[in-house]
Amino acid sequence: MKKTIGIKAKNPEKKCNDPHCPYHGQVSLRGRIFTGTVTSDRMARTVTVEWPRRYYLKKYERYEKRKSSIKAHNPDCINAKQGQKVRVMETRPISKTKKFAVIEIVDENTGVKNESS
Repeated sequence: MKKTIGIKAKNPEKKCNDPHCPYHGQVSLRGRIFTGTVTSDRMARTVTVEWPRRYYLKKYERYEKRKSSIKAHNPDCINAKQGQKVRVMETRPISKTKKFAVIEIVDENTGVKNESS
């Protein structure tokens, strides 16, 4: 019997022994879902996900660009890299700053140009 995470998402092909993995561990998902780009993957099993948003300035009657960023748990079976587009979903606090987990890679773009000529 396969474990489901409660929403439609592409299940990872690999297995992992990560206790904080939403697919193979004991962590349940709930709450908000965001789609963003991985800006950093240098921490162990953690990625920084960032997405743009628009903020309205009442004085100038215009919008300005801002970015929101969060830290998310990156399980071994998903293993998102910098530059990839991912979906993250809220979970219980895993650490002081991690309250989200990566549930799938939306875009397989790695962000690295591969020139072979």
